[in-house]
Amino acid sequence: MPVRELPPVRDMIEPQQRGTRCVWCSEPLGVGLGVDLGEQRVVPPSGAAYSWFPRECFEATACAERAPR
Repeated sequence: MPVRELPPVRDMIEPQQRGTRCVWCSEPLGVGLGVDLGEQRVVPPSGAAYSWFPRECFEATACAERAPR
């Protein structure tokens, strides 16, 4: 099964970057909820590199229904 390409970090709100909201639909994700997508590194054209920590909802179908089109 192919892995979805993550949306650009610049298009996300801070809670999505920190993993407290789903990267796809922005649904709040409590402690122990959601799927950890692993630490991601960003190297911007200027400034220092940084990490972000995306997570997504467990239920892909419900997430897709909530996600903006």
